[in-house]
Amino acid sequence: MKNVDRRHLLKSSAAISAALITAGSTSTAISHSKTIVKPRRLKQGDAVMIIAPAGVEYNKMRLILSIESLEALGLKVQVSEHAMDRFGYFPAEDEVRAADFNAAFANNEIKAVIALKGGWGAARILPYIDYEMITQKPKILLGYSDITSLLNAINLKTGLMTFHGPTAGSPWSNFSANNVREILFEGALQHMKNPQQKGDFLTVRKNRTETINPGLAEGSLVGGNLTVLTALQGTPYFPDTKGKVLMIEEVGENIYRVDRMLTQLALGGHLKDCAGIVFGGMTDVESDGGFGDFSLMDILEQHCKRSAKPAFIGAMFGHVPEKRTMAIGCRVKLDADNGTVTMLESAVI
Repeated sequence: MKNVDRRHLLKSSAAISAALITAGSTSTAISHSKTIVKPRRLKQGDAVMIIAPAGVEYNKMRLILSIESLEALGLKVQVSEHAMDRFGYFPAEDEVRAADFNAAFANNEIKAVIALKGGWGAARILPYIDYEMITQKPKILLGYSDITSLLNAINLKTGLMTFHGPTAGSPWSNFSANNVREILFEGALQHMKNPQQKGDFLTVRKNRTETINPGLAEGSLVGGNLTVLTALQGTPYFPDTKGKVLMIEEVGENIYRVDRMLTQLALGGHLKDCAGIVFGGMTDVESDGGFGDFSLMDILEQHCKRSAKPAFIGAMFGHVPEKRTMAIGCRVKLDADNGTVTMLESAVI
């Protein structure tokens, strides 16, 4: 992830991880549900809540555009109480952001909870979320990037399917909007194959996929942003990767940092435990250009070949203009040879 002081983040993460582990060890009421819980699908006129569980937003126009985008989908929009407040680089203190989050789920009028943006900070509210209440009041949770921590923690703790897709503040291209309609309104079982237009070129250059390891895999989706995911490792909120299809995306990182984070996942056994790996947008992931540097594909091949699991790169999710909505907890089939992910069940009821 970009626009974050990495040294500050690492120092903060150490303290936060200790706090999360302590909170998890003392919270005996929370159990890891094995039952899949699907939220109700959206329909025209439903009320949704924009929340701000992560980074602060200084630009009021972003909120205005967010409201207009969701209204264009036919939804009625409410905004959480502290969404535009300021507390350092967060909208509010951790407990306050968590209270807004809990209130959105507790509100029977609200049918979907949508993050305004990512940034950093969603992991800090994990100890204060009312998971038992969410189990009783399941609804759609949508976002990506830093929201990865919320999506995976809630799926782990409650069994609720959550959705790695546009934030309210995303640009909402027609592709992204139609994808949300199909997944969250219609309950479609998507066969996710990238559009392949040549445009003005002799061959397809946009939205290409590349096979890293051939083969097929089936399992429930988990994962999201690589930086956020690895920051959860070792806490009670890290997803169970065994037999799952691991989805990974990243933005603005140097290749050696991606290598470091994949190494961390590998050392934890997660690349071997999973059924397969699908890489989405690895946007602006670059090296410093030094002589002899590895390319991104070099690093992905090194890690994925060792895991011997089917893997491909280029799926349209993450920090890309045209993004799909991926259902965390949904059973899918991954075809690494053809670069596709196929939903085996609807993500909503």
